[in-house]
Amino acid sequence: MQNADTTKYIIHSKISADGIIERPDIVGAIFGQTEGLLGSDLDLRDLQKTGRIGRIEVVVGAKGGKTKGTILIPSSLDKVETSILAASLETIDRVGPCSAKIEVTHIEDVRATKRHQIIERAKYIYKGMFDENLPESQEIADEVRQSVRVEEMQYFGKNKIPCGPTVFDSDAIIVVEGRADVLNLLKYGIKNTICVGGTNVPPEVAEFTKKKDTVTAFTDGDRGGELIIKELVQVANIDYIARAPDGKSVEDLVQKEIVRSLRQKVPVEQVIDKYLVKDQGSSDDNGRVQRLPKRKERRPAPTPAPASEVKRVATSTVKRTPRDARGRDNRKKEPRDQQSREDRVAVEKQVEAPKTKVPASPENKRFKDHANDLIGTFSARFLDGKDNVVNETAVRDLVSTLKDYEAEVKTVVFDGVVTQRILDIAADKGIERLIGAKVGSVTKRPASVKVLTAASL
Repeated sequence: MQNADTTKYIIHSKISADGIIERPDIVGAIFGQTEGLLGSDLDLRDLQKTGRIGRIEVVVGAKGGKTKGTILIPSSLDKVETSILAASLETIDRVGPCSAKIEVTHIEDVRATKRHQIIERAKYIYKGMFDENLPESQEIADEVRQSVRVEEMQYFGKNKIPCGPTVFDSDAIIVVEGRADVLNLLKYGIKNTICVGGTNVPPEVAEFTKKKDTVTAFTDGDRGGELIIKELVQVANIDYIARAPDGKSVEDLVQKEIVRSLRQKVPVEQVIDKYLVKDQGSSDDNGRVQRLPKRKERRPAPTPAPASEVKRVATSTVKRTPRDARGRDNRKKEPRDQQSREDRVAVEKQVEAPKTKVPASPENKRFKDHANDLIGTFSARFLDGKDNVVNETAVRDLVSTLKDYEAEVKTVVFDGVVTQRILDIAADKGIERLIGAKVGSVTKRPASVKVLTAASL
């Protein structure tokens, strides 16, 4: 009999015979044809008597004059002895009067099966049988935290839009999707938040963003979050875009994930093409939608007048003054500080010569192909001293990749905006050229780095 307490392995095999055979014929063939084959230590009869081999189970069926079935042999031997025993079964070529073939299919580790059963049962016990009630002290702490967060929440405008308590006074605010997002950020001490409540951005929130110096859109890492950003870019003034990790919601993030997402925020100018919806009525010559500038930049810049108009206007502004017999000016001179500042500025602007495009040097034209390849990809290429591509990365990761990159880089070509931060890192890394889609607000330009745009190549 099989001893279930000591069985380690089960030998699974299949048998096929050219004739009609039954279970006793197969068992007899197994004992008879393996007797003395493996020596006294591995004799099947002796092994079964000592309980090291269990009862041989045979299931067969006959059809069309042929017999097929399965054979199971329990074993408490070790792996090597069990393997030898299994191999000996395949030497059997006849069962009774019929030719037959036995093939070992696999050896089952009974202990592994038991371990799997234990794991599955433990999962069920863990999920369904433990008391789901939290300890009383934990319940009290969570209830206090929740009540504090709810009390801290404020409401903005006539529609009572949920927001953090410092959003009214802070120059920098974070725009999130819903009330739960505001509560989660309050939990970790971020109080300058306001929500939009979905893809239909309230007009009062859109107008509110125009009064703030820095506005960051922080949305879920799904399709809905992307749609909300697209709407915010159109109706509000957004400076930075931050996203939760793919597939996660802001309301479910822990503090570490929130901080990482906000640190990885991207200037809206870097990804403006990705989130803007094209519209023929508001497109420029290249079919790219123009985004409204921030409120500090909305004063229209003066358009340079043609050269002929400048000459005519400049001449008309000079008035003839009465002179005496010696040719001296009889007009009473006024102090210089009493002249109208606006008039002087107007004249200076009128006589300003129109700007002409400086042709690209042959040295820089060799990067034109790289710039053209990257248009619309939001990617960056690192080139060595021989203009070979040594690395590629996304524009959103450009700052961190540049900081950590150790190999030689002489030129960086990317489909994004050249910012002061990127320029400073390039100077520290010994990079000679930065070629971007355009140049942002740069106040300090290191002499060691040439800054170019794709359009100038």
